[in-house]
Amino acid sequence: MAPVSEGLGTPNPSPATMLRLMAVPKKRTSRTRRDKRRAQHKAGVARLNSCPKCHSPRLPHRVCPTCGTYAGREVIKHPIADPTAPVTDAE
Repeated sequence: MAPVSEGLGTPNPSPATMLRLMAVPKKRTSRTRRDKRRAQHKAGVARLNSCPKCHSPRLPHRVCPTCGTYAGREVIKHPIADPTAPVTDAE
């Protein structure tokens, strides 16, 4: 007699029976069909947040490329150009 699973009163199916009960494909999926299905799985548009300090667009959870701040503190030191300083040409 087949072993009975606890509490259900039904016999445990053998591995051969399990294969008949599960969904098994009849044919192999071709490369073309597989690739046509995957053609719709493309990356979405990148979402941009505005930097709370300089309000320039930046990717979320990354340092602002304009002012170099992240989470309210300066992470990268950027040289700030003084607008009142005279511009010197090296030519």
